[in-house]
Amino acid sequence: MNTYDAKANGVGCYHDWINHERAKLLQERCPAAKRVVVIGNCDLYEGDCLEVMKALEPVDCVVTSPPYDDLRDYGSDYDGVDLFAAISTISDKLSDGGVCVWNVADGTINGSESGTSFKQALHAMDCGLRLHDTMIYIKDNVNFPESTRYFSGHEFMFIFSNGAPKTFNPLIDRPNKWAGTTMHGTDRQPNGSVKQISGIGKTIKPYGMRFNWWRLTNNNNPTSHPAPMPYSMAHDHIKTWTNTQETILDPFMGSGTTGVACVKLGRRFIGIELDPGYFDIAVNRIRKTSYQPDLFVEQPEPKPVQEDLDL
Repeated sequence: MNTYDAKANGVGCYHDWINHERAKLLQERCPAAKRVVVIGNCDLYEGDCLEVMKALEPVDCVVTSPPYDDLRDYGSDYDGVDLFAAISTISDKLSDGGVCVWNVADGTINGSESGTSFKQALHAMDCGLRLHDTMIYIKDNVNFPESTRYFSGHEFMFIFSNGAPKTFNPLIDRPNKWAGTTMHGTDRQPNGSVKQISGIGKTIKPYGMRFNWWRLTNNNNPTSHPAPMPYSMAHDHIKTWTNTQETILDPFMGSGTTGVACVKLGRRFIGIELDPGYFDIAVNRIRKTSYQPDLFVEQPEPKPVQEDLDL
C-alpha cells in the first residue's frame, strides 16, 4: 500500500487517497468489475450486476428500477439482462428483514400487456421473499395507447422483503380530509359484524400516513439517461425502509439517483452499472453531491406515530 505524506497533502487529498486505496481493495475482491470508484460511503462498480453482486456482502435494502420490457432504448450495445436471475441474486443478498423496492412496468405486445411485472413478483416469492406490498407510482405524464384502452399513467413499486421488514418509518404527510373533526364510525369484521373503531372520539390530525400509491413528479433528468428514476421515489423509499448508516444497493444504477439520495440521507451506497457512459454520469453526480456541506445531509428524525384510522 502506498504511504500518505500528511505534510504534502491536505485533508481533501487524504480522503481521495483513502477512496483510491479502498477502490483498489474492492477491485481485487471483485475482478468481474471493469472499474471501481469509491466516493466516501459510496462504492460504485462498472460491470454486470449478476457477476458483481456475487462478491458483495449482504445489504439492508435494494432500491432499483431495472430496464424492463424494452420500453426504453439503451443503445445498440445493450444486450438485455435476465431480471429473474437478478431477483434470485438479490434474494441471496438481502439481510434478515431487508427490503427490495422493485420499480417496473409492462410493455404491450400484440395488443396485450406482457404481465412481466407480475411474473417477476411471483418469482421473488418463489425465491423465498415476501411480497410485502404492491405499491403504485402514479406519473404526471401518460403513455398514449391504442384507441381501445385508457391512458396508462402508473408503474409498480413492488416491496419484497426477507421476512418481516426490520424497519418501517412511515411518511406522514398526506392531508387529512376530515382534519379537526372527531373520529367516529364502525369497522366491519371478517364475519360481517361491525364494531366501533378503536380511536372513536379522538380529534383527527392535519396529516396522516400515506396510502400505498404515490403521485411523483419526475423532473430528474439532468442527464442523457432515457429512464431516470424520480428522485423522490428513491429518497422516500430509502427514508421509509432504512435508517442512517445502513447500506442500500442499486444493481441497475443508471445515472445514480439512488446514490444521490443515499448521500443526502446519510446512508451507505453500493451502485452497479453496466454502461460506461451512464457509470460516468453517476460517478459525477454522486461526487458532486458528496461535496455539499454536512448541513445538507438529513439527520434521523423521531419515529412518527400513526393513530388508528387517522384518515
